[in-house]
Amino acid sequence: MFNCLKEGFMNEEKMKSFTSYMFHVMEELELEERFGTLHVYRYALRAFTGFVGGGEIFFGALSRRSLKLFERHLRDRFCSWNTVSTYTRALRAVYNRAVDAGLIAGEYRLFSVVFTGVKSEQKRALKAEEMHCLLDAKELPGNIRQSRDLLSLMLHLQGMPFTDLIHLHRDDLRTDLSGHTLLTCRRQKTGSELQVSVTDEAMKLINLYRSTDPTSPYLLRFLDGKLGGEVVYREYCRQLRILNYGLLKLASYSGLKVLKVSSYTARHTWATLAKYCQIPEEMISEGLGHSSLEVTRTYLKSFEGGEMAKANQMIIDYIYSGKKTMWSRA
Repeated sequence: MFNCLKEGFMNEEKMKSFTSYMFHVMEELELEERFGTLHVYRYALRAFTGFVGGGEIFFGALSRRSLKLFERHLRDRFCSWNTVSTYTRALRAVYNRAVDAGLIAGEYRLFSVVFTGVKSEQKRALKAEEMHCLLDAKELPGNIRQSRDLLSLMLHLQGMPFTDLIHLHRDDLRTDLSGHTLLTCRRQKTGSELQVSVTDEAMKLINLYRSTDPTSPYLLRFLDGKLGGEVVYREYCRQLRILNYGLLKLASYSGLKVLKVSSYTARHTWATLAKYCQIPEEMISEGLGHSSLEVTRTYLKSFEGGEMAKANQMIIDYIYSGKKTMWSRA
């Protein structure tokens, strides 16, 4: 009985303000080990709290006017439109959740006055010859060579995002009845299934960076299998910073200093070159943002594995040979 009363009191406390309810949501995210989303929510709440001058934020403080001023506040501090969108979408998600829970009545289309989309503010996709130049770079220091190898591996695995690559498990790699090597895993962001045909070059790179710890669940050596919870997420973030720093240096070593190469480059280049090869739009969606890439993957998994492997090989051949082949089902 006491526990029920205590739980009811705690729930009532969590209803008092937007701040306390958002902390409640973040506690749930931590329990669910959704640390990427938790990270975004923390920064969004911190930014909005700083904007209003600190203290506790009540639901009534969220209005069209305050949200528009918050947007301007972020832009005045040189935040990109995509950062603005990330923060406002986080606030919107928690606000809508409170409405769904019956904690507040809610205001119709409250967030319609602020930007919640995705803008392509910089070139993330490379031309085939630019990517070839990066992958063909010689005499690289060890850390830069590793970043080059990971860029190549992500590209060979259909532009696989780094978060999916680094979290691959040993049992995700298997051989089908036809003798083809496949990676079958679930996306870190959505949980949707992704199946990729592993090329010979990709297999060489996997073997080069394969984990040697027999107790580790991970296929590659970059995450410690003994770690858990948010510690693993922090280690992933550290590895991502190492990769991105190495890729920037790789561009410089390759004489392509004007290029901003990052972990996004592999998947954006893969999608863009696929369009140049006239691979059907059902297989490659137009957008390059996170949400549209999820649509891309939804389309991709509905195609026969052989067709997807063929499309992937066309893109790889285009990069290494410079010869563009147009898509044909024949």
